[in-house]
Amino acid sequence: MNRPDLHSAAIRNDVEFGARVKVVEPCNLYGCRIGDDCFIGPFTEIQKGAAVGARTRVQSHSFICELVTIGEDCFVGHGVMFINDSFSSGGPARGAKELWRETRIGDRVSIGSNATILPVKIVDDVVIGAGAVVTRDITVAGVYAGNPARRLRTGK
Repeated sequence: MNRPDLHSAAIRNDVEFGARVKVVEPCNLYGCRIGDDCFIGPFTEIQKGAAVGARTRVQSHSFICELVTIGEDCFVGHGVMFINDSFSSGGPARGAKELWRETRIGDRVSIGSNATILPVKIVDDVVIGAGAVVTRDITVAGVYAGNPARRLRTGK
């Protein structure tokens, strides 16, 4: 009988934590940076090279992959998924990390539950509605929702 190669959720020693960070286990955190005063909810994965800015809250069941940088004072709702593979070759990169793209989230960005964020740049002071799919850069502060996400209004 074959046995699987088992891996456990863990917070590895290579995570760089700021001061006063609260993590609710189980979580899978490795090779990432978490800023001061952050909250990381349970069932969250944050991969190597990802960075979460100070005072940011990441709610449960969220996935922050490699090449994602989240600014300060942000909110990431439950079940938010970040994607670094844009399928630029017509399918999954399948180990070709040079095809992956980065995502940069500005400061004071709130992302609603179950949103999906493709490799994009999002400016400061943006609200992304629950369930939105962000497929393009957001260059103007405001409120965005839908699939694909569209601006509903500007400003805070």
